Amino acid sequence: MSQSTTTTLGGSPLSIASGLHGRHLTRRLVQLYVGLTLYGVSSALLVRSGLGLEPWGVLHQGLAEKTGLTIGVVSIIVGAAVLLLWIPIRQRPGLGTVSNVFAIGLAMDGTLALVPDVHGLAGRIPLLALGIVLNGVATGLYIAARFGPGPRDGLMTGLHRLTGRSIRLVRTAIEVAVVATGFLLGGSVGVGTVLYALAIGPLAQFFLRWFAVPEPDSGSTADAPTTPEDAILRR
Repeated sequence: MSQSTTTTLGGSPLSIASGLHGRHLTRRLVQLYVGLTLYGVSSALLVRSGLGLEPWGVLHQGLAEKTGLTIGVVSIIVGAAVLLLWIPIRQRPGLGTVSNVFAIGLAMDGTLALVPDVHGLAGRIPLLALGIVLNGVATGLYIAARFGPGPRDGLMTGLHRLTGRSIRLVRTAIEVAVVATGFLLGGSVGVGTVLYALAIGPLAQFFLRWFAVPEPDSGSTADAPTTPEDAILRR
């Protein structure tokens, strides 16, 4: 990964105030919250497509079916619960981590309230495609803002560090468990789930480079440690 897309957030503990300085602060804050909002919008579009959700979306939808809560509220609760799991693995959240918990769920519920159910493949397929591409845009935006990983990605990188297992293995294990649990609870697994898994890595990597904010220091990153941002893109 080039210098423009590698950050130092994964190399040391984060705090809520991490990164709140520098000449690009305003741009980074805008990217963070636009990205998180669009992520919630894209997740809602995947729900309305009815063709399958992203892995964590399957779990959120399944829990929503069982509890009667909205899927956005479930997303917030799950995000907060996952964030608590950071404590024993000694992860520390950034501004983007905490914002991720709330902003995505609120944007998701807001979008679902505005976008009606779509019937027929002629409407569902474009909605699915738009949701996946928009999710890639959103991921690139908020990761490039460099305010810390989301709770679920931080859990993945924390377990990678704690267990010594590869990022790919840890990510796969988590997502398989999440999808299986969500499916058993009534979450939607379908062609959209598969297409999302295949497309999101390349899309996110492309948009991460597109929205990269110049960093203050330079130099070779050949020996840089694995960051949450790198890990998110390793599919």
